[in-house]
Amino acid sequence: MSLLLLLFLLRLSGGLRFTRDPGRVPSDPGWNTTGSGSQLVTVTADLTSIIHRVDPRFLSVTIDSSLGTEESFMYLLSSQKIRTLTKALTPSFLRFGGTRQDFMVFTPQRKHLETSGVAAAPSCDEVALPSWLEDRLKKEWTTQQLILMREDAQRKYRKVKFTELTVDLLNSFSSCSGTDLIFGLNALLRTDDNSWNSSNARSLLQYCESRRYAVSWELGNEPNSFVKKAGIRVDGHQLGKDFTRLREMMSESKFYHGAGLYGPDVGQPRDHRIDILEGFLQSGADAIDACTWHHYYVNGRDTSLEDFLDPEILDSLTLKAKEVLRRVKTASPGKAVWLGETSSAYGGGAVGLSDAFVAGFMWLDKLGLAATLGLDVVMRQVLIGSGSYHLVDDNLDPLPDYWLSLLYKRLVGPEVLKIEAVSALGRSKRVRVYLHCSNTKSYSSGALTLMSMNLSKKPAQISAPALVSSGTVEAFVLQADRPGEEGLYSRSVKLNGDVLEMVDDKTLPDLKGVRLPPADHLQLPAYSLAFFVFTDARAAACHDHRHLR
Repeated sequence: MSLLLLLFLLRLSGGLRFTRDPGRVPSDPGWNTTGSGSQLVTVTADLTSIIHRVDPRFLSVTIDSSLGTEESFMYLLSSQKIRTLTKALTPSFLRFGGTRQDFMVFTPQRKHLETSGVAAAPSCDEVALPSWLEDRLKKEWTTQQLILMREDAQRKYRKVKFTELTVDLLNSFSSCSGTDLIFGLNALLRTDDNSWNSSNARSLLQYCESRRYAVSWELGNEPNSFVKKAGIRVDGHQLGKDFTRLREMMSESKFYHGAGLYGPDVGQPRDHRIDILEGFLQSGADAIDACTWHHYYVNGRDTSLEDFLDPEILDSLTLKAKEVLRRVKTASPGKAVWLGETSSAYGGGAVGLSDAFVAGFMWLDKLGLAATLGLDVVMRQVLIGSGSYHLVDDNLDPLPDYWLSLLYKRLVGPEVLKIEAVSALGRSKRVRVYLHCSNTKSYSSGALTLMSMNLSKKPAQISAPALVSSGTVEAFVLQADRPGEEGLYSRSVKLNGDVLEMVDDKTLPDLKGVRLPPADHLQLPAYSLAFFVFTDARAAACHDHRHLR
């Protein structure tokens, strides 16, 4: 490194950097400490101000509406295990939607009851799914997913009738897990003049109001694909008018007049999708509380392991997000923008990749980059539903991305700071970092959490920012349960050397960090994801949360 470059980096960081090295910790995770062949990355950060503050429910989850294609599968939401796992990810939104929401028709089977006559719902402790029934449903759901995937491939979708039971089970799951439910309504119910037929939605809202269910709403899923799915074309301007009609319906309700409404859930911007978004914003921006769009990096049917580790593919989110943010800002300044549905690969995910350890690089990078760019909520497809990008497996056990999400929730606060990683070759591409104030439920005000990932097969050394050099650092390093490239396909993950798994259906393991001894560098093993918490940073930006740059 030249003297001029060194002086420039020192000026950016405000002084010399003292760094730390985890070395061998008591649990002996086997982190590389030799530095042999490793890349040195220097991190600079501005700790005086925050560049964005995301919604406290920033990391949120979805339940794919495919779960409701046979109403009996909704009982899986009564599983103690899935409720335990979901509650641990709060605060969060819980979106019920997806491709099949636009084929679902509410078909009541019992008279709507007045609020005064509604029987009390069973307590959360009383709603327990018998083990024999859970085992049977899980087995049958595995078969059902194959049927659904075949329908997706053929683009042949059938109308699905659902009753009050689906709504009751969703509400029970949402309220008992502590999430905020968003229900996706069918936008393909159209009148002769191609406007939205709101009568079925009105019936559903009336039932939910009679039960006092706390629900927010969406209307339609990926309107850009309506022609392919159903041979129906709805332009953006008409869609905005449909949302305005829904908002009017909600305003007429004593219970839902203040509820959230989100949309249009359009696919990532290109071609006619931009026209749909712009037309929608012109006629419907005032009706919504946040503008939602969907993002996937690659096609799940023809992607590869290399794609999941490709920095250029990860960087592609920037261009897409900036395009949506720019158009929303122009049409409706101040309107929040959300990733209303997102994961690694579209088409249901990539088998053997989207549910494996390697998917964590796309997921953590998306969380870090989305917050930095100014998106307020990111809804992960999918907690449970058809496809290969689940957070839980067919036995409802957590997959690697679940554990990554859980650590994010516990360690990362909503305040985003500016940070950059530089190697001898310039901006680091394979060592990627993001910086937030720490979650104040876990750490004192002023603490910082550094999110980092190493996409390379070689270890890396990170020099930490100057102002956090002298205090305590806690490390949470995630690696596959097998070394090298083989481990990238793993469906298990180690935290600081120990494989993570539930203790029982009601109990998650302790997610403890390792306190690092003073040393020269933070070590980031090959193919690893890590959170480093600087507990004594006393960062000015994290003390004064009123100051936004």
